Amino acid sequence: MISGLGAVVLCGGKSSRMGRSKALLPFGEETLISRVVRRIATVASPIVVVLAPEQPEPDLPIDVRFVRDEVEGRGPLLGLSAGLQALNGLVESCFVSSTDVPFIHPSLISTLEEMRRSSNLDAVVPHAFGHYHPLSSVMCTHVLSVVESLIQSNLMRPYFIFERTRTRFVTEAELKAHPDVAANDPNLLSLQNVNTPEEYERALAAAGLLVR
Repeated sequence: MISGLGAVVLCGGKSSRMGRSKALLPFGEETLISRVVRRIATVASPIVVVLAPEQPEPDLPIDVRFVRDEVEGRGPLLGLSAGLQALNGLVESCFVSSTDVPFIHPSLISTLEEMRRSSNLDAVVPHAFGHYHPLSSVMCTHVLSVVESLIQSNLMRPYFIFERTRTRFVTEAELKAHPDVAANDPNLLSLQNVNTPEEYERALAAAGLLVR
């Protein structure tokens, strides 16, 4: 457990490419959201799960706080704002995650937070496989003011946060070279999302599980 580190898990997306709620997809004996929260909970607490306005609360074995987007379908910034508000004053920083990363590993989270703290940054964001990964990043809770300003200006891309804060973009090579990541997640499976039925089936196969 990393003192001063919480987490925000964004769970309110439409899952349009999957055709059903990604959060509730079976993954072995648990749901995908339960798996993601369980893994994050080994290094971060408290955990805030952000739901869409009318989305039912998923049944989770780990104690989390549920909050809701103010408006559905406007992207992750509204959910991030709700999550950061819930953590404000409780922790210094948080890991921000989507709900569709079944192989998220604590070593990636701890490495990103180590990089942030060692350089006194506002955020550390992976850049791997040709993409930025704002929903697998760490950031200080005080970036809430930046997020709220962006929402008021209708600038809804998460990348805009990092243009306005002290942010480090850490490369795929840098992550793979870190000893903890190299030992526990050498292929950076932590950053692989499950967006389609085909990707879901591949993730199950990679985990040695059957499609249900």
